[in-house]
Amino acid sequence: QVQPVESGGGSVQSGGSLRLSCAASGYTNSRYCMGWFRQAPGKKRERVATINGVGVTNYADSVKGRFTTSRDNAKNTLYLQMNSLKPEDTAMYYCATGTPTYWLSCDTFENWGQGTQVSVSS
Repeated sequence: QVQPVESGGGSVQSGGSLRLSCAASGYTNSRYCMGWFRQAPGKKRERVATINGVGVTNYADSVKGRFTTSRDNAKNTLYLQMNSLKPEDTAMYYCATGTPTYWLSCDTFENWGQGTQVSVSS
């Protein structure tokens, strides 16, 4: 049973930085997808960034150039470095893992963490 566990959320002022981590134990190889999602109150869940087993990343337009995701396969850990944070980045951030498609794209995610809150004040 895979259970991602997020950490690193908190409160920061606009323009600041935070780094989120996600530990995903239970895998015996690194071929799985990992991703960050967020949900603000009253809004739909949004895909923030994903990374497949060979390091190919994908970002939402709203975070491109500000957020960077990476993974340490030896530690089964995913990271999200968030710079130049804006108040609109305030949300609960979730880590998820999933099975890649044949072409190694990350379309579906089956295992979800409990989330970590990120709050950005103006």
